[in-house]
Amino acid sequence: MSRIKYYYDAKTCKYERYKRSKWDILLNTLGFVSLASIMAIGILIVFGYYFDSPKELMLKKENQELTLYYQILEEEVSKMNYMLSDLQQRDDNLYRIIFETEPVPTEIRKAGIGGTERYKEIKDKGINQVDLILTLSQKVDALKRQLYVQSVSYDEVTELALKKEEYWASVPAIQPVTNEELNLLASGFGMRVHPILKVRKMHQGVDFAAPKGTPIYATGDGVILSVKTVFGGYGKHIEIDHGFGFVTRYAHMNDFKVRRGQKVKRGDQIGTVGNTGSSTAPHVHYEVMKDGRFINPVNYFFKDLTPEEYDKILELAGKENQSLS
Repeated sequence: MSRIKYYYDAKTCKYERYKRSKWDILLNTLGFVSLASIMAIGILIVFGYYFDSPKELMLKKENQELTLYYQILEEEVSKMNYMLSDLQQRDDNLYRIIFETEPVPTEIRKAGIGGTERYKEIKDKGINQVDLILTLSQKVDALKRQLYVQSVSYDEVTELALKKEEYWASVPAIQPVTNEELNLLASGFGMRVHPILKVRKMHQGVDFAAPKGTPIYATGDGVILSVKTVFGGYGKHIEIDHGFGFVTRYAHMNDFKVRRGQKVKRGDQIGTVGNTGSSTAPHVHYEVMKDGRFINPVNYFFKDLTPEEYDKILELAGKENQSLS
């Protein structure tokens, strides 16, 4: 109920009832509305400062979830980098050492991807968290690049493993004749007295004395390079190309069991012991060449000998005696 106001009229010496004009009502109304508006704005400002709107709450929740997912992805990328680093260490310090090849250069492993415009599309979108997205994108791209390099490296290691198997099968690793008693090695590699010239001369192979007709075997996988008969010198002899720079020669043979171009496996019979060419007794003169250079065949007799037997063969081959051819 509104209060009634009075005022004292000096002319009439009485209290007269106060009557508000339209302007008073309008001004009062405007004042009230203004005050209410100011208070409402103030309340909204205070509320907006201390309390979030539903939209802001939703966006904050979204940001929290995105941050959580980003942290999870960061952790996953870190784990993958750790695992990749372990694979790279094994690749360089184990697999490639086993297969005797150089490790992958660091500059190739760490090489970047793309150019300066690679992330232009992301930058142009005006995303709020563009720095986080760019950082993670760069890490993922670097990881993808390193994974690709590692994949190529493992393809190469696989190929090396296959070649290594072929390599070990091709190495001339057994004696050319059966020598169970270790008594057939008559002359070793090095300076020896020539049986005909009677002077010290370089003996570029080893001689195995055996009865005529004794089987001669290929000492490693390969291809028959030549089957020749000459008067004097090596007499009837065979050369085998084993690949990987290895060539073996079997001289003074009696007959041949193979032909030129034929593939042979280690242990296949290629002929028999004879006394042809410049030979003073039935035997096989056996030579090993690596990259065109004569090497001591005894160093490769590791396939059919125990360590003790190998030591005995080394001792016999080391004696400086007369060769048989």
